[in-house]
Amino acid sequence: MSPPASPSGPRPDLSSLRIADHQRQKRPVGRWVFRSLLVAVVLVAALALVSRFRGSGVQVTVAAAQAPGSGAADAPTLLNASGYVTPRRRATVAAKITGKVTQIYIDEGMKVQQGQVLAQLDDSDYQVALASAKADAAATGAARIDLNVQLAQAQRELTRNQQLAESGIQTAEALDTARTAVKSLQAKIDLANADVVASEAKVRVAEQSLENCKVRAPFSGLVVSKDAQPGEMVSPISAGGGFTRTGIATIVDMASLEIEVDVNENYIARVKPGMRVEATLDAYPDWHIPGRVRTVIPTADREKGTVKVRATFDQLDPRILPDMGVKLAFLGDQPRLSPSAAAIKPVAIIPASAVRSANHETVVFVMRDGVLERRAIRVGPARGDQIDVLAGLSPGDLVVTGGPDDLRDGQAAEAKPSDSAR
Repeated sequence: MSPPASPSGPRPDLSSLRIADHQRQKRPVGRWVFRSLLVAVVLVAALALVSRFRGSGVQVTVAAAQAPGSGAADAPTLLNASGYVTPRRRATVAAKITGKVTQIYIDEGMKVQQGQVLAQLDDSDYQVALASAKADAAATGAARIDLNVQLAQAQRELTRNQQLAESGIQTAEALDTARTAVKSLQAKIDLANADVVASEAKVRVAEQSLENCKVRAPFSGLVVSKDAQPGEMVSPISAGGGFTRTGIATIVDMASLEIEVDVNENYIARVKPGMRVEATLDAYPDWHIPGRVRTVIPTADREKGTVKVRATFDQLDPRILPDMGVKLAFLGDQPRLSPSAAAIKPVAIIPASAVRSANHETVVFVMRDGVLERRAIRVGPARGDQIDVLAGLSPGDLVVTGGPDDLRDGQAAEAKPSDSAR
């Protein structure tokens, strides 16, 4: 048996196991970087898509739950009608004479007072006529003064002739001549007095003609239309063609604004003067304006089968403008409730369109921070298009009044403007 090899003996040569440089394979660093970037882009896109999906949500229309009160919401709506805001006093102001406009002192939206000058017409001809009338009056007055002087002299002559006739010196013929002269002068003075009156009347006519060149406001109100410009001809009657205006401006008495609606003659028996109404302007659909029926016009339109009804506002507001569209709800008396129902007072009032039925429950969807919350409620009697909520809501809660039928609890939502607000 041979002895074991010494540790200091020859070692195996491993140099033959070395890999040559041309046989080495480079690591795919670029491929790994590309794959990592691709995964990152996919993750970012997925997160953005999820975030966008969560943020957009379903579009719904909402309305705030109103606090109950003792106003118009407590009365049932008997009838609805639509019409316009109309003023009782509205005038298109025209000149009394035909003339050329030289000045316009008003503009649309300006408030004017009764008697205020709106426009000035060319008055040069009337100025000349007034000066001539005054000159004639002055001449007539001077002639009357001269006749008075002559009358005084004739009366003195008559007195002397009477004294001479009594003394037997003067003849009766001379006395008659003196008397005739006095009476003639008295007649001339009477004629002169009449001429003076006529001259003064002519002066007043000329002054009135001059005043007619000023177009004044017939009452206090608001200018809603300016229909003439300086340099145009105006006339109280149409002169034909398109070169002569018949009006200067249109003025509305804003204190006389009221509502005019057409009510179907089949339901006019429900409308009584003095009954309460609630007006809703098309421009402000969330603003309910109380008022009362002023009158029912005692005639019907045979073509439309309607009767005109006029109602007044309890309180006017600068937002109410002529010719605005308005919807009018005619309100009945406060409904009589049973003792048990009367003991339960509503906590809120919401539109009837917000109420839904699900699994034999009455529910609404409340939107809070962009998320829908399904909430069961207990409702009371309906009041037209409104309904009382006895439990489950608080005033100010935003309830969904319009949207898809398949809304879910916890669903993201976005409020959109209602059709009336567009």
